[in-house]
Amino acid sequence: MLIVKLGGSLYNTKELKSWLTTLAKAAKQQAIIIVPGGGPFADQVRSAQQLHQFDDQHAHHMALLAMAQFALLISALEPQCQLYYYDKTNKPSTPSLSVWLPEKSILAYSEISQDWSVTSDSLALWLSQQLKAERLTLVKRSPQKSQLIAELIKQQILDAGFEQFYRQQAIKTDIIHYQNYAAFNNDNQNTVIHL
Repeated sequence: MLIVKLGGSLYNTKELKSWLTTLAKAAKQQAIIIVPGGGPFADQVRSAQQLHQFDDQHAHHMALLAMAQFALLISALEPQCQLYYYDKTNKPSTPSLSVWLPEKSILAYSEISQDWSVTSDSLALWLSQQLKAERLTLVKRSPQKSQLIAELIKQQILDAGFEQFYRQQAIKTDIIHYQNYAAFNNDNQNTVIHL
């Protein structure tokens, strides 16, 4: 099983549909779960928090709902894509394409900080760990060259919580630029960053 995090920054790009087509094709051979970013929905949460000055715990819950909105959009754009609700016993085993719809049960996991240090990147890694995924692919709009997690965090390409999750249980992780969907399932060292 593969986990693919589609960054929310793909929301207003033509590449979003290209990625969904690529993943739908790949999902005929294996189970793939998409983890959605928050995109403009999460941007609204940040704006609302700045305007109304409420706490990070509520903002984190709202950001999960932002991810869920992007998940619903993804499932609307790709008919083959089913909604996936996490629980420890629900692990897709047959070839299929799903998109994770995070919901409030995620708030019960104490290892997940309820603040902006944990965004969809860390949540994608956490889900990969829970499901024992073979690989995590992070699709990013930001260009990246480093293979060092600390450097990627410093450049704000990964969120601050990612390194702690990764240290606890490393998962083979690739970072692919959003325009390079042809690199998916292709180990071209020049186009994919391997952590």
